[in-house]
Amino acid sequence: MKRLLVLLAILSISAGALYLTQRSKRHDTVSPDAVLDATAEIERDLSRAPMHLTRLSDESEIHVGNELAEGYLRAEPALSTEMASVEKYVSKVGDRVAAHAHRQLPYHFHLIAEPNLVNAFALPGGHIFIGLGLLQQMTNEDELACVIGHEIEHIDHYHAAERIQIEAQLRKLDLDEIAALAQIPLELWQAGYSKEQELEADREGLRLAVVAGYSSQGEVNLMSRWIELHREYVIRANTPVDELSQVAIAGLQGYFRSHPLPEERLEQARKVIAEDGLDTTKPLTPLAILSILQTERALPSANRDKAETRSDK
Repeated sequence: MKRLLVLLAILSISAGALYLTQRSKRHDTVSPDAVLDATAEIERDLSRAPMHLTRLSDESEIHVGNELAEGYLRAEPALSTEMASVEKYVSKVGDRVAAHAHRQLPYHFHLIAEPNLVNAFALPGGHIFIGLGLLQQMTNEDELACVIGHEIEHIDHYHAAERIQIEAQLRKLDLDEIAALAQIPLELWQAGYSKEQELEADREGLRLAVVAGYSSQGEVNLMSRWIELHREYVIRANTPVDELSQVAIAGLQGYFRSHPLPEERLEQARKVIAEDGLDTTKPLTPLAILSILQTERALPSANRDKAETRSDK
């Protein structure tokens, strides 16, 4: 009788354990092999997954970004008086847009006074660079706000921070060492991100610009112009030298290679505008630096004419 009671007790406990096991999450048995396998799997995931699993602190990200920006700026020539005024204007627009970013980092905006640089890029921690060639493609301040918003979102959504961590892993660099950071080329940041990240930056950058008081029509106008330029200089390969230099065209083609197709970006912008009920009738803000940009665009050909005149004498 005692044995029967013990057997019934064991069966009851087993049944209860089986029931609880089925109701609860699965817990595998931990063995040395299982621990090694799990560790290896984590190592593989960290090498190919987004770095949010080991995300940098804001303080570390700002430190890394400051060191990178200082190194890159040191290699750039001093800005002329005109270009310094352009940078000041870009910073004013940037500060207005960045005030509405989710991550309140110390944002800084820099101009690379290179007419052949048709691009903009962001560094971890808040530094944003805009090429003169990209500014020369704009016609109003709202377009500039959308571009700046796009770059802010690469920082706001940790795209730039994840890139620096992945790059550091691949190069086996210590992000706390200034000398190590100097090995990371500027071109890394101009290469663009994944299609999903670029489209995310477009969506949230548009919303950020609108919250800052700009018209969503700026994004529509800019993407429409990108479609025209893409068709003219990439698809049809027309290169009229009186409009863009060959080097600028190469820069423009590089921009298109590092971003989703402009048709897709325009379609997404219109979808966001419709879903969010954004106002496209809001008046566009004139680009206050437009005359400086137009003058700067005319300078290279004027300088060539002067050089040819001097060589003829």
